[in-house]
Amino acid sequence: MTNNTIFAAEQALYLHLLQTSKHHPKAGEWLANLPSWLAAIKDKSRYAHAPFYASAVARLPVITPQSVDLADEFCVRLAWEQGDYRKSESLLKNLMPWRKGPFFIGDGADKQIHIDTEWRSDFKWQRVLPHIDLTGKRVLDVGGGSGYHGFRMLGAGAKSVVVIDPSCLFYHQFMAVKHFAGVDLPVHYIPVPLESLPAKSELFDTVFSMGVLYHRASPFEHLEQLKGQLRAGGTLVLETLVVDGDERTVLVPQDRYAQMNNVYFLPSVAALSLWLTKAGFRDVRCVDVDTTSTDEQRATQWMDYHSLADFLDKDNPALTVEGLPAPKRAVMVAVR
Repeated sequence: MTNNTIFAAEQALYLHLLQTSKHHPKAGEWLANLPSWLAAIKDKSRYAHAPFYASAVARLPVITPQSVDLADEFCVRLAWEQGDYRKSESLLKNLMPWRKGPFFIGDGADKQIHIDTEWRSDFKWQRVLPHIDLTGKRVLDVGGGSGYHGFRMLGAGAKSVVVIDPSCLFYHQFMAVKHFAGVDLPVHYIPVPLESLPAKSELFDTVFSMGVLYHRASPFEHLEQLKGQLRAGGTLVLETLVVDGDERTVLVPQDRYAQMNNVYFLPSVAALSLWLTKAGFRDVRCVDVDTTSTDEQRATQWMDYHSLADFLDKDNPALTVEGLPAPKRAVMVAVR
């Protein structure tokens, strides 16, 4: 027996965009692109594992949740039989590696699935949350991975959340956790990168870009694309890797950074503030700076590859294995 979670979630997304287009005509451009966006992520010629991932989601048992907590954590309480618990755990492990979380599904010490992800994304969320107000807001989460932060944004009072990320695996992880939390929740996923969205839509009150900017070869183009999705007066929440220094300090790794080969620019907070101002934002604030710890990013049973501890100098954890400053992240808040 299979469920219709993916179909129902995509239908809810379509209806959300249709309703939005009644008041914001630009959403019509999203609607026009939606069929091709959703078809592409299921194209086996592009994503060989897509049918396998979809099958894992479709075989998850249908169980009505007793409660859903998205404010204090992601916790869906279920009263389920041992067989459904074991089956669900096995199917969710078919969607490894899990990068962003954690997710708690089930109830009790013996029948709760704890998806212990590589990142303790709740740590980041607790650093961000005191500095934002999402009550009643339309939110876009760029590069949202499995959608963990998107669910937490809903728990913080957002009216609706759209998560975008082009990963086929992350798309199906989102569908799996939404299956248990409820497909009627107003958090949606579009499997595309930011540059694929219609430019200058101006549909959102708040746009998040967390852990994306340093992967962009053209940071100003990314900032311009983020600005284009914000309404006038809307808020950007930008979290990215930074280095110490003044407004002229920008680290450009010659090769890899912490074993990542797609890291282009690590500015200082002062330089990043200047970038945001130059890109057309105002009221630019740095609200948090935090050095990433091996408590926050680490290998687990749900992501058993190399992680942060393997990317740092064994003799001096203040440096990466390449001899560069260890990962430090800043949270910036700015207004369009």
